[in-house]
Amino acid sequence: MITVTSRLRAATLPLALSTAASMAATPARAESPPYPQAFNGDGAVTNGYSLSRWAEDWTSKADPESRDDPLDRLKYIPLDSDGDVYLTLSGELRLRVNHTTNPNLRDAEAQRQDINRIVGGADLHVGKHLRFYGELAHGGIAGENIGTPTTSQRNDLVVQQAFVEGMAEVGGVDVGVRYGRQEFVDGPNLLVTQRDNNTIRYTLNGWRFYARGSKLRFGAFDFRPTSYGDKGLGDDQHDPARRFSGATVGVMLPKTILGNKANLAFDTFLWRRSNDLGAWGGRVGPATRYYLGGWLRGDIGRVNLDWSVNRQWGHYIDQDISAWHAFIAQTYRIGEAKTAPRVGVHVDYATGGGGYGDGKLRNGYAPFGNNVYYSYQTYLTASNMLAVTPNFSFSPFKGARLLAEYEFAYRDNVNDAVYRANGQPFAGTQNFHARKIAELARLQLTWTITPRLSFTGRYEHLDAGPALTDAGYKSSDFLAGWLSYRF
Repeated sequence: MITVTSRLRAATLPLALSTAASMAATPARAESPPYPQAFNGDGAVTNGYSLSRWAEDWTSKADPESRDDPLDRLKYIPLDSDGDVYLTLSGELRLRVNHTTNPNLRDAEAQRQDINRIVGGADLHVGKHLRFYGELAHGGIAGENIGTPTTSQRNDLVVQQAFVEGMAEVGGVDVGVRYGRQEFVDGPNLLVTQRDNNTIRYTLNGWRFYARGSKLRFGAFDFRPTSYGDKGLGDDQHDPARRFSGATVGVMLPKTILGNKANLAFDTFLWRRSNDLGAWGGRVGPATRYYLGGWLRGDIGRVNLDWSVNRQWGHYIDQDISAWHAFIAQTYRIGEAKTAPRVGVHVDYATGGGGYGDGKLRNGYAPFGNNVYYSYQTYLTASNMLAVTPNFSFSPFKGARLLAEYEFAYRDNVNDAVYRANGQPFAGTQNFHARKIAELARLQLTWTITPRLSFTGRYEHLDAGPALTDAGYKSSDFLAGWLSYRF
């Protein structure tokens, strides 16, 4: 089943995570929250594994009869006689191998990356109103032709997350504040995500406020991204050049809106992102970009929707910013069972133009979006692009999901470059004017072997189009497999 909250999680998470994400739960308390958890921006799960490990509720393990093995004891460790103060421990080991031909789309020897990730976390609950969460992570990478790894690929030890959260119920509304280093996913996956493809995940530092009623919610935040060092625990800093802040209002739409078959949520958000070292077209300078958007997601019978549109404006050096994003994805379940095959299509549009200082800057830009949604090789991103992607998924055997996609990608503005992850251009593509970027075939198998152990295998072929080949770029294949063990 492809769930509402994931968009690409069928391509990036074990099946157990994607199905669990739609379960009603709260990471801080045993009782169900008034606002449906699948739509509140936390991705919380009950008795299952989430990408954000703090978003897991294991209070059922307080009952010894519910424990399946000795590791279950680590999910609820009472520290007082009443059980109001308890500790939840978590961990992950991920082993992965990537093989890429023509790395960076150049005629070059293949790249092999041997990657490992080790993460350990502790979640201390002090009654119903206070919690402390901390998480350490290690990332390693070796192989052939890997170049100079970034600090999100190779890092001996980092404090990946560390925050304190206070919460209370006021007049039937859950309110709370988290302060410290944390992951943020309260928005469309193509705009904000933890970037689980990295060995060390993307985190931010600051505060986040939330208030959640039964049908309406509000959230606000102010963050600076983490700038990871590579010398140990003491050199990870709050990035002084970048700041990300904003607010969200969400509402659960009436279930009767479409014949009593709807389970839909609508969010509207207003964000601000500033960067003193913004880079477009070889220029570096200050940029401030605002986002005003709407996000509709949920189910209507057998149809799953994930639609979002956002308008962007602001300033970059001496240019005004005027850009758009539209991400329209839907699938249809062929059958009554939740594991039945699904057929779908997603259309993704990001405006382009002005990246080289010509008039307004019209390039759409995602603050820290999920670039592997388009390419695990990170060769495409939501800027100056129109992509149309039919897809099909089914369960070939118990616990497994196979996803097949075929994508057609084009430039919005043929006088601007083709952009890859993080807004970096493929050098020289701005000098040629073909529209077609590439065709991409993608195939991924996600197999939940046991509740804790999962395997993911992925193959991609990027058939470079003239927007790339005219500038000397090549086609590329990507093959990867990874095992993840969580407790």
